[in-house]
Amino acid sequence: MPNTPKKSTAHKGKDQHAAQPTNAKTEQLEQFQVEADGEYLTSNQGVRINDNQNSLKAGSRGPTLLEDFLMREKITHFDHERIPERVVHARGVGAHGVFQSYGTGASICKAAFLKKNVETPVFVRFSTVAGSRGSSDLARDVRGFAVKMYTQEGVFDLVGNNMPVFFIQDAIKFPDFIHAVKPEPHNEIPQAQSAHDTFWDFVSLSTEATHMIMWVMSDRAIPRSLRMIEGFGVHTFRLIDEEGVARFVKFHWKPVLGVNSILWDEALKISGKDPDFHRRDLFEAIDCGDFAEWELGVQVVEEKDEFKFEFDLLDPTKLIPEELVPIQMLGKMTLNRNPENYFAETEQVAFCISHIVPGIDFTNDPLLQGRLFSYLDTQLKRLGGPNFHEIPINKSLAPVVNNQRDGHMRQTIAKGIASYEPNTTGGGCPFQAGAMKGGFTSFPAETAGPKIRDRSESFLDHFSQATMFYNSQTDVEKEHIIEALQFELAKCDTPAIRERMVGVLQQVDNTLATRVAEELGIATPVKKSGPLNQAIPADADEKSYQPTHKKPKPATSDALSIIKNLKPSAVSRKVAILAADGFDNASLMEVVNALKAAGAHPKIVSPKAGTISSGKHELTVDYRLKTVGSVLFDAVFIPGGAASIETLMSEAAAVLFVNESYMHCKAIAASGEGVDFVKSSLVKGGLPADLPVKKVFTQKNGVVIDEAKLGDNFVAAISEHRVWDRLMKDKIAV
Repeated sequence: MPNTPKKSTAHKGKDQHAAQPTNAKTEQLEQFQVEADGEYLTSNQGVRINDNQNSLKAGSRGPTLLEDFLMREKITHFDHERIPERVVHARGVGAHGVFQSYGTGASICKAAFLKKNVETPVFVRFSTVAGSRGSSDLARDVRGFAVKMYTQEGVFDLVGNNMPVFFIQDAIKFPDFIHAVKPEPHNEIPQAQSAHDTFWDFVSLSTEATHMIMWVMSDRAIPRSLRMIEGFGVHTFRLIDEEGVARFVKFHWKPVLGVNSILWDEALKISGKDPDFHRRDLFEAIDCGDFAEWELGVQVVEEKDEFKFEFDLLDPTKLIPEELVPIQMLGKMTLNRNPENYFAETEQVAFCISHIVPGIDFTNDPLLQGRLFSYLDTQLKRLGGPNFHEIPINKSLAPVVNNQRDGHMRQTIAKGIASYEPNTTGGGCPFQAGAMKGGFTSFPAETAGPKIRDRSESFLDHFSQATMFYNSQTDVEKEHIIEALQFELAKCDTPAIRERMVGVLQQVDNTLATRVAEELGIATPVKKSGPLNQAIPADADEKSYQPTHKKPKPATSDALSIIKNLKPSAVSRKVAILAADGFDNASLMEVVNALKAAGAHPKIVSPKAGTISSGKHELTVDYRLKTVGSVLFDAVFIPGGAASIETLMSEAAAVLFVNESYMHCKAIAASGEGVDFVKSSLVKGGLPADLPVKKVFTQKNGVVIDEAKLGDNFVAAISEHRVWDRLMKDKIAV
């Protein structure tokens, strides 16, 4: 039979089915397709789908039902789309460590690992969400923050992100969201980017994503280091105490170093200079003893207070402002050991949100409910079968005794003939463990309601927390959000998508929407409309879909800003010492000693490799100038020495190094002839030739030339992370 190309079905014609064999079943199917125009959603079995927005639940706020064959089919197919790479969170880096409990959580949770002074081994994997394993660490993206605790009662996986909310409210929409953010299927472009039509089409039509969009467009999406990100459990969980009393909780990981970010221009350049920047940073920090540390905390809400907020605790697109419910710290996690083998540990580690221990339980959050199915299903496919728990990195430290047998890659050699329970052939073993013996018992939460596909009305406020987040940022952070949205939406080819998204942004903040619209050439203001989510009737009264206001929310939450919560520190900061032969050794060593005393890491960067000499002293060069860039360092120091500066003056890369450092708001120090080099470089970079030195070279502006206290003042400037005021045009010191 000749290999005849199939006709396109994109535009239906009268001869569309002419080449198909004719029989009664085919004719009936053709007639059905013509009548339906082929545009209705169906299952893989051809069953038309009535509601693709909501999973089947017991009541609108009830748990998702296993009976939901449509959700299971959809997510199962999605989970199995990639082999062997993870569908999401493919690019990751991991580390071993310990969690040390303070004992403060023992009163609200019976889990053994929260008892005072208990030390629990952990393995943590950080990741980007959208990109493949070969993508850059510096993509604008959510960072996965997954912690596997090998507790004495079994494995507990706290699988979250570096942002406390998510794009969707119901797990049934997860395949749609990821399909939208992944490279477009016709050309597999763009990689590890949300700046394209399908992503913004989806989120502009699914306005439940608006709050998360604010986070992803903020500096949270381009962190300085994985050691400087927060972690969140995202969902509301339950903790159960020894008396069986349950409380709602939100999990938080707070980095000891504080939260720090970089600029988008830096992210782009780092991706070119070192796409492994974050994984290298973590590996090298642990290797040299700068262990990464976080405190684990929880926000606790008593069961009786479940409905006292104006948002729904079960809505994963909402957070609890820390001003309303402070965080209680439970212990500290320290990552202190790098993996021995990336594949065996980081790649094969299998996190499942369903891995919990006595004292921890789930809620009816519909995104959480779907994840309980999805994660296990994913591991079955990715790691080849049901025995992934026997891979060393996944093995429980608590004894594993059950009647599960065989399966792909089974390693345990079970003895005896009893592989069932109850039995007498094995002496009745293994026995069920009652609650008094540490057996897991689910919290008996009351559930009642009709089997229904629905979205709770308490989930239908899509904008108030997005506005709160935006209003909580400093002017610099707001500017970064605006610039990110301008960049992303300018990458969209379809005008209607850009216009629709501006309409969504107007419901967050008029100034934000106007600034973005102006850059895109869109007239503003766009007429403000009601909620755009497809699940809401077009003719609905907007007010009727807002939750009942039971407690005033703060107009802002300072805890949501990075800059407002800066933790000054120079610990583990990487500082470039830009020098060549003939450097001034005295000033160089003064600064180097001050940096080391503060826990920073000075690195010699020179036009040539090998060593450089002051005439009397030699130093080993750490990096050749043309192989690195300012974006790979936190600050730069240029020591004096006429010969050294003369060499640097002739190097365009050295001039660029200083200019980029200034543009990216980093601390700069100089001594002797180095001061003239800095001024000359900044003039070449665009600052005026009559540069008023007294205004630019100030401690406040992060450019330090104070000879008397050069090292100490430089360390103080580095400790502030960045001088963000340089970005604000009306504040640049020129």
